[in-house]
Amino acid sequence: MTATERKRVEVGGLPIDPLTEEEVVERVRAELRAGRGGWIATPNVDHLRHAARDPRLAELIRTAQLSVADGAPVVWAARLSGRPIPARVTGADLLWSLSAAAAADGRSVYLLGGEPGVPDRAAEALQLAYPTLKIAGTCSPPRGFELDEGELGTCRDAVVNAAPDLVFVGLGFPKQEQIISGFSGLLPSTWWLGCGAALPFAAGDLQRAPSWMRPLGLEWLFRLAHEPRRLFRRYLREDAPFALALLIGALLTRIRAPRS
Repeated sequence: MTATERKRVEVGGLPIDPLTEEEVVERVRAELRAGRGGWIATPNVDHLRHAARDPRLAELIRTAQLSVADGAPVVWAARLSGRPIPARVTGADLLWSLSAAAAADGRSVYLLGGEPGVPDRAAEALQLAYPTLKIAGTCSPPRGFELDEGELGTCRDAVVNAAPDLVFVGLGFPKQEQIISGFSGLLPSTWWLGCGAALPFAAGDLQRAPSWMRPLGLEWLFRLAHEPRRLFRRYLREDAPFALALLIGALLTRIRAPRS
């Protein structure tokens, strides 16, 4: 069975494609060659928690052509339920692997999101890593731009006029997914990635957890230690209890499943 033939796995009410990072990249390259666009959602526990409270967010994620597990508990829950997915695939990693593929294929990327200067510094880092990569443009929209028709139109026009092959949108959930949903129809052959904090990571404004912590699902702990005031409530008071309930529910689902 090929990557494109594998059935999506439901985790916490959201669909997850059981793909590796390499398979995601190859899928996007193939779709670009065929002239077909799409977008990649990257659900983590925070996505699942919000989507559980707001069905509209769940439906939004379901419109993505690809949906991959950005959070380790999402991978663990799938495995506990008996419907495993092969690996965690993060927006922070896809930013680099998709850029490497774009450089190899002579394609262009656009970086949207982050504080002023962040997408520019991220673009410089990508260009340094992949000298043949085409940077179609960058945009750091002001806070609340999505509520201002003028600012939203300026941002939309900038992206559409640049006509990139790939757009990396780092605005946080669910704003980045909503922007992708609103903009993507204007560039039907472009691929979009909702990549969260990937842009400040690439720009060097945020430090990412060491590589040894990532497979263990400890990246959240590293970020909490570096941004305790911003992340304490989200990680410990909101996401952690939800993640525990998610894992217990997944295990119970497997136990209760009829044996073949």
